[in-house]
Amino acid sequence: MARIDGFNSPLLLGFDHLERMLDRASKTSAEGYPPYNIEQVADNQMRISLAVAGFTMDDLQVTLEDNQLVVRGRQAPVDENRVFIHRGIAARQFQRAFVLAEGIEVMGAHMDNGLLHVDLERPVHQAEIRTIDIRKGAPDVTTHPTTIDVKPDS
Repeated sequence: MARIDGFNSPLLLGFDHLERMLDRASKTSAEGYPPYNIEQVADNQMRISLAVAGFTMDDLQVTLEDNQLVVRGRQAPVDENRVFIHRGIAARQFQRAFVLAEGIEVMGAHMDNGLLHVDLERPVHQAEIRTIDIRKGAPDVTTHPTTIDVKPDS
């Protein structure tokens, strides 16, 4: 499938990191385990809740890698002396990744009734207006040198 690359526009300077984030988001696992919800809990706050029944807090790891929130789960090996007549509860390891927009902060994580909750916040951005001075003539190259002359000690 051909990909439309809208980030090549000369009007979108410095947005190449968004393209990389979209690539990363599209490559995350399409597997549905563990199931999760994403809810808005306040104007600038969100919560990701993952169903991690059977996992303890020691079995789970939540990390922030660049702009990617990664939740990993690995349970301890099952006691070999246990005999299951039916085993329907998943005891497998998992990794679930969420690509976060710039500025999103991870406020913390907690477990409650088999759910792992990760709280996120988007700080309110204050608009900034700056006036850029326009100077006459070419820029002064003495204030912005492009090379450094190094003289050996005698």
